[in-house]
Formats: sequence, structure tokens, C-alpha cells
Amino acid sequence: MALTQEYRAHWSQLTKWVFRFICLYFSFYILSAFFGGFLTPLIKWIGNLLELDATLDTFPTGSGDTTRAYVAVFINFLFAIAGTLLWSILDRRRKSYNDLFYWFLVVLRIYLIYFMCVYGFVKIFKTQFAGPSLWRLMQPIGDMSPMGLAWTYMAHSEEFNVFAGIMEALGGLLLIPRRTQTLGAMFIIAVMTQVAMINFFYDVPVKLFSLHLLAMGLLIFLTDIRRFVNVFIVNQKVQRYQYHYPITDKTYKTIINWTKLVFTILLISFFAVQGYTNERKWGDKREKPALYGIWEVQHFIKNRDTIPPLITDNNRWRYVIIDRPERASIKTMTDSTLRKSFLVDTTNAKIFIEAKEGVDDEFQYHQPTQDELQLIGVANGDSLHIHLKAKDLSKIRLTNRGFHWINEYPYNR
Repeated sequence: MALTQEYRAHWSQLTKWVFRFICLYFSFYILSAFFGGFLTPLIKWIGNLLELDATLDTFPTGSGDTTRAYVAVFINFLFAIAGTLLWSILDRRRKSYNDLFYWFLVVLRIYLIYFMCVYGFVKIFKTQFAGPSLWRLMQPIGDMSPMGLAWTYMAHSEEFNVFAGIMEALGGLLLIPRRTQTLGAMFIIAVMTQVAMINFFYDVPVKLFSLHLLAMGLLIFLTDIRRFVNVFIVNQKVQRYQYHYPITDKTYKTIINWTKLVFTILLISFFAVQGYTNERKWGDKREKPALYGIWEVQHFIKNRDTIPPLITDNNRWRYVIIDRPERASIKTMTDSTLRKSFLVDTTNAKIFIEAKEGVDDEFQYHQPTQDELQLIGVANGDSLHIHLKAKDLSKIRLTNRGFHWINEYPYNR
């Protein structure tokens, strides 16, 4: 018998074993997301046992596919197997788990609702894929990592971000009413399959997490798989789904329905306000820093000698890219990129550029015109006089091509 949300007085042995494993595995997985630090000693012990050459401590890297994460999933899998065996022995006389299965799916739905809304709203308000940054626009495509290429693809279009975000958030929101959860699960399966494939084939380090979200959506969908097959494949009539409710009190149902409504309104409001704020704090709609732009070096004078723009010179600057507050990227003639702390004092017309930890080089700057910039200062004991000219950002094809209903020929450049 397949897992179903309808009441069944007797479950088959296979169904009970499958449920026990799934329940334990996902329960451990969700708990480890909040209390994973307690697993550190065990993770280190397993890592040493397997002779893994990697840091297994908890620290933020931005990656969800660390060695620690894989070891944690391996431990989770072992716990689930051991727990299933023990549970099956101790509770072998139980005929069904209707109530427990109900509450287990409630937890899965809440978990999915939260994360689908998180990932949806950071696209709707375009903070996950902000940009593409000025630095990225100056990077040769051959130097991009697969992840960098995928990020640039997503960052290019605000409209596509909104569309993708709505699909993700809608999948989560449809899980809130129980009668639309199958439709919500179908949305999640479609969206998260694409996300997982991007993560795998563009080497985005969120593979484990996206697969688990996909598996949770798939599990919810499978509880209604018979009706889906009958309607879309076998072309048969289906009966109304009789959901099992552990609590049948009408007052309780009324409270739950109103709670869901209020929760939905608060959830959308919270993520909308947060997304709106973050988009204007560090997303595409953020305030641009002083001297924002791509500045190309016209003359680089070092100790009163003009340094020629030789492509083999790793010390001569080629571009100064100012995109974020208090940060800048300096590209040299060899296309090496130096990311620096870059503080602009507009009151005193001074710039402080990070030289080494705790020490900044100080430059006086002057703008004869809006698209010209002169820097005068000392760096590493050398006097520098640098003339720069701003690139015309309106001529960058990627960000200014725009949308066209009619194309007589493909504009593939």
C-alpha cells in the first residue's frame, strides 16, 4: 500500500517500514539544520575514521556542499536505518501510523513553505541575483566559473527573477491549505528539479539542500499519486480525497483555518517588507557609491615616469571598478583582479585604498569633468599620478540591449 493521507486501519509491513525510515531521516535532517553543532564531535570522529582531508568544524562558507555536510547526511542516513530497525522491533504490533503521518507531513509542509518563500522572495525583490556587477561585466566569459556564468545569466533579467520567484513562492503558499497541497507539491517538484539541475550542472554548492527540498515536495505529491495517475494517465474518474484529521472538533478546525489565513498574510507581508528593504540596501536598487563606475586608466605615472600599457605588466593598473560602498576592484594589465577596501572621503576629496592589513594608501582625487578622474598619492613608497576615464555604461550591450518583440534576425553577439 502506498503512503496516503486517507485513513487506513491496517498498513502493510512494507509501508510501515518505509514510513519509519522516511520519518526518521527527514526528522533528523530538519533537526540537524537547527542543532547541527551538537553533531560536530561525531562528524569529526567519522571524518577521521574515513581519513577525510578537510575541515569538519562549523563555520560559514556560503557552501552547502562541504565535506562536513556530506558526512552529516551520511550520519543522518545511518541514524535513520538504525532507528528504523529499533522502532520496527519495539513497535512491531502497531497496525498503522495515521496520526503520526499527519503531523509529520505538517512539519514537512511548514519547512517547505518557509524555504520556498525565502528563495522566492529573494528573487521577486532581486537580492539573491543582484547585478550583474560592474566587475562581472569586465570579466572575460572564459574566466568565469560555471557558477559565475549561471549567476550572471540569472542576474541579467529582473523580470525572469520575478517570474522564477513567484513560481517558488507560489509552490510554498499552495501548501498552506491542505486542499491545494498536491498542486503546491507539483509546483515545487517542477521548480526544484530545475534548481537542482542548475546546481549539479553549473557546480552551484547547494546540491544537497535542493535535493532534499525536491524530495520533500515529491513525498507530499506521492500521497496523492493514485488520483494523479487516474486523471492524467489512465483517464478514469476519481473519488473525493478523504483526508484523515486526528482532531475532528469543529472549533479546532475553525481556529486552524483562521490561523492559516492570518499566517499567510503575515508571511507574505514579512518577506515583502524584508525583500523591499534588502533590495534597496544591497540589491539592484541600492544607492550607488561615490565615483561609481568603470574607470579606465589613461595614464599611469609612477615616480614621474609614464608606465606604458604593456599587457605583461602586472603592476600597472588597467581599470578601477567601483560598484559597492567602501569596496573596489583593480584590474591590472595582465587581467589580474585586486579586490580592495576603497574609502572615498567626498568632503576632503580623498581616497583611502587598502595596501595591507591595517594600512591604507592615501590619494587625493580630482574630477576635471564628470567622466574624468585623477588620483595623486603614494603607494608602497612610490609616487603615483593616475589619469582615468569613465567607460560609458550605456554602451554595454548586455545591460542595455533590452527587450524586442520583433527581431528580423537573431541578435546573437
